Amino acid sequence: LHTSREELESVTLDQALKHPTWKMGNKITIDSSTLMNKGLEVIEAFWFFDVPTDRIDVVVHPQSIVHSMVEYIDGSVIAQLGIPDMSVPISYILGYPDRLPLTHLPSLDLVKAGKLEFYDPDLGRFPCLRLAYEALQALGTAPAVLNGANEIAVASFLDRQIQYLDIPRILEDVLSECPSVDEPDLAQLLEADAWARSAAEARSAELAS
Repeated sequence: LHTSREELESVTLDQALKHPTWKMGNKITIDSSTLMNKGLEVIEAFWFFDVPTDRIDVVVHPQSIVHSMVEYIDGSVIAQLGIPDMSVPISYILGYPDRLPLTHLPSLDLVKAGKLEFYDPDLGRFPCLRLAYEALQALGTAPAVLNGANEIAVASFLDRQIQYLDIPRILEDVLSECPSVDEPDLAQLLEADAWARSAAEARSAELAS
């Protein structure tokens, strides 16, 4: 969170996987460290809720207690709070539209949680979030290309083939070269995904050599 751009160049896999509050599996943990997970959630929010890109904000919240906030037309904000445990969002899927009783989890204790902090994301140090916004603004096949390239770049980092900041480098390179298709159908999206993965594999190999 507070590491300089220069220090991020030498971040190891073990360091990037050591999330302070969440246990989410290796791929999502790396996405969390690069802020790509927030970028993907911005894209999801755009499509799921039909919210314009300029009305979707991301804030960095180290304590992982506030998971989302919605501002209403009267200026009030309603937030969803809870302990950082993946059982909760997974249970939404399994039990929808009902909520499942997760009796193995402790209740949220706000007094124990203490101070809650919020920061603007630093797009200079964490360019993956910027790239997600750019892909969303481009629309067409760009978000599919971004996601496919990210899958490969993160896998290469997990295999210790590339460096940490090579992830956004690969994404930027692939996005800049991707053929744009407006209003793509499913076949074109799948083709864009396959192209992005192949391009990212080639760029990963170059960086690994």
